[in-house]
Amino acid sequence: MCTRAVYLGDNNLVITGRSMDWGEDMHSDLWLFPAGIARNGSCGAGSLEWTSKYGSVGVSGYNIGTTDGVNEKGLNGNLLYLAESNYGELNGKAPISITMWLQYALDNFATVAEAVAGLQAEPFRLKSPVLPNGRAASLHLSLSDSSGDSAIFEYVDGILTIHHDRKYQVMTNSPIFEQQLAINGYWENIGGSVFLPGTISAADRFARTSYFIGIIPKSVDKNYISAVPEQKMQYQGVASVLGVMRSIGVPLGITTPDKPNISSSIWRTVTDHQNMIYYFDSATTPNTFWVELKDMDFSKGASVKKLAVAGGKYYAGNTASQFVPTEPYAFGAA
Repeated sequence: MCTRAVYLGDNNLVITGRSMDWGEDMHSDLWLFPAGIARNGSCGAGSLEWTSKYGSVGVSGYNIGTTDGVNEKGLNGNLLYLAESNYGELNGKAPISITMWLQYALDNFATVAEAVAGLQAEPFRLKSPVLPNGRAASLHLSLSDSSGDSAIFEYVDGILTIHHDRKYQVMTNSPIFEQQLAINGYWENIGGSVFLPGTISAADRFARTSYFIGIIPKSVDKNYISAVPEQKMQYQGVASVLGVMRSIGVPLGITTPDKPNISSSIWRTVTDHQNMIYYFDSATTPNTFWVELKDMDFSKGASVKKLAVAGGKYYAGNTASQFVPTEPYAFGAA
């Protein structure tokens, strides 16, 4: 399930792409959450409480949690499946539901470095609910920001493990990130122009994505882009990253029930950190659309808003004006 990649282009252009691979319709919608929202960790008495410092736009899963998103400071986050996750005991920490893990980061941090400092202090411990499809939520988290910084957060054997470096551009699923790096090192020695692994397994997708995100042009290719000069690299970068995410996606209808890591790609997102634009690309509807964050009201006291996508709804162009005030969903309890 899922692939994430960060593109580092010329002139500080940073673009994060992700695919959501899942074995069924997640009934995803896009949501605007303003700053100043009082949160509770959805784990009953003793749950962590906080108030959102930053507003964000994100994609919901089953309308019980944020699976992907970007906040008003350009911090992007992605939740991906990791079967090996083990969140351990509370150890005296306040709990939060894993359905709020990404939202907590978007609410509280402007940069990856801030998030690493804040999360490694472990102000909470995660509890994992059973999802509507009957599976336990077993996830790891990636974050990226407008500087190109990246971090991967995993709970392995009950211990939070953080990989923090600009070079950590790609994340897929199993095995754990440290082992993925070792596998990818093998393929880097062979060279992607000679041979790349071709299956839809997470490890093979990691190798292919690492190769593609590294070789797509970092500056304008005049053979393909004819936009006005200041927009050329922006458009090419977004198109290139979306091309990578599509190329490593799993076609609709290919799902292995006993292997959650192998599921169809149902949607993709692309975050242009420099220009503050969040793109959404569905595998089941005809148009790619986007949200220009400069046109969203993230101020305290502003309305929570929703852009309905579930049920086959589709859009074109900048959809910022089409979000409508909506009562927020309840995050999944654990």
